[in-house]
Amino acid sequence: MSLSSVWNTVYPIIIAILFFELIVIIHEGGHFIAAKLMKIKVNEFAIGMGPKIISFGKGETKYSVRLFPVGGFCAMEGEDQESDNERSFSSKKVRARIFVVVAGALMNLLLGFIIVLCIVCSQNLVGTATVAKFEEDAVSIKSGLQVGDEIKIIDGMRIYTPTDVQTGFSRSSDGSVEMIVNRNGKNVKLDVKFNTEEYEGHNFIKMDFWLLGKEKTFTGILSSTAGNFMSYARMVFLSVHDLLVGKYGISDLSGPVGAVSVVSTAVKTNMASMLRIMALLTINVGLFNLFPIPALDGWRLFMLVAEGITKKKLPSKWEYIINAAGLVLLLAFMFFVTFSDITKLF
Repeated sequence: MSLSSVWNTVYPIIIAILFFELIVIIHEGGHFIAAKLMKIKVNEFAIGMGPKIISFGKGETKYSVRLFPVGGFCAMEGEDQESDNERSFSSKKVRARIFVVVAGALMNLLLGFIIVLCIVCSQNLVGTATVAKFEEDAVSIKSGLQVGDEIKIIDGMRIYTPTDVQTGFSRSSDGSVEMIVNRNGKNVKLDVKFNTEEYEGHNFIKMDFWLLGKEKTFTGILSSTAGNFMSYARMVFLSVHDLLVGKYGISDLSGPVGAVSVVSTAVKTNMASMLRIMALLTINVGLFNLFPIPALDGWRLFMLVAEGITKKKLPSKWEYIINAAGLVLLLAFMFFVTFSDITKLF
């Protein structure tokens, strides 16, 4: 195997790992900046995990770069234990602690918005949900779909962007969808058939038409960015819904290994594919962190909101037990999914 072929295999994986580390740095950086703004003492800010490679102190905070680029943390005074320091996390008002807790996820979502903005700006046109033309021998045209139809609903799901169209089609397993399109100012209901193709044991619709693009304007770019950002966010919630109702099983989930594989594949495809996957992943991380699951920021947010309403704080002992139990379950789940990822690779 030549050196160039080895590099072509390795560099996409390196980019994928660095991107995941960027997601962590942005997340923990959000907590760090918010803590500093709220006058909370930060004991250490670390990039990576494991043994320290570089460590230095500046003011009251120690900064470190660690051996394994697979995480990081922002250790605040009084975050996980009682502290008498007047600048500890636990001593601050509820609203200040809420701001610090959600700041990490908000920074991930901001990164996702910026990536989506880059995608929109890199395109020659701004995408719409209007049919522009059909492929040769398109099946959907036989079901009554026409050029100029603006797709409004797919199987009950409202459509706003081209991403929504792709998401709506991806949720059908038999190649058939119920569509409502706007045609000459009137809504028309269609039962549209498509060819399907199999991927990892599931059948997906093969889209056989092109969507119309509009000339880019400043307002059009902002509108398209906001719309596509919301479409990516919707995909996260739809995925959770499909998992809960049994449409997909645990084996269909991907952990860190699977995600690195997907990103590295996208890197080798083209820049647009890479950016789309990266946007979806960082938005996914931001939203998932806000779910009220023990060991995640969302659980701490839930407890802080409850404290703000009841004026009572859960004893530190019980908070520690709940978070520890949640962390054990989360790590066990990640181990299972990672094992599944590795099995799929081989």
